[in-house]
Amino acid sequence: MTLKLTENAAHKILNLIQEEFSSTPLMFRVMVSGGGCSGFQYGFSLDNKRQEEDLVFEEHGVAVVVDEASLTLLEGAQIDYVEELIGASFQIKNPNASSSCGCGNSFSI
Repeated sequence: MTLKLTENAAHKILNLIQEEFSSTPLMFRVMVSGGGCSGFQYGFSLDNKRQEEDLVFEEHGVAVVVDEASLTLLEGAQIDYVEELIGASFQIKNPNASSSCGCGNSFSI
């Protein structure tokens, strides 16, 4: 699997998981869906269930889950957590995206 998670992203995810106080272990779900201003959009959530088509990997102590269809669009991508003056967010550097919108939450291939 060539989806990478930076240490900054892992640290933030572990903090979010800690804040949830879940009785079951939580994973960081990354997904791509149709929509957004460029055709596809990224989505993130904390999840405690794995679906049949999901692939799970661990990086920097975080279990990351992604479905096969999304992984095809995310091959070689890197997930980072960036804090800037205008706000903080998870950002994906996706080598498969031919263009993206100004907010960075959607892309096209």
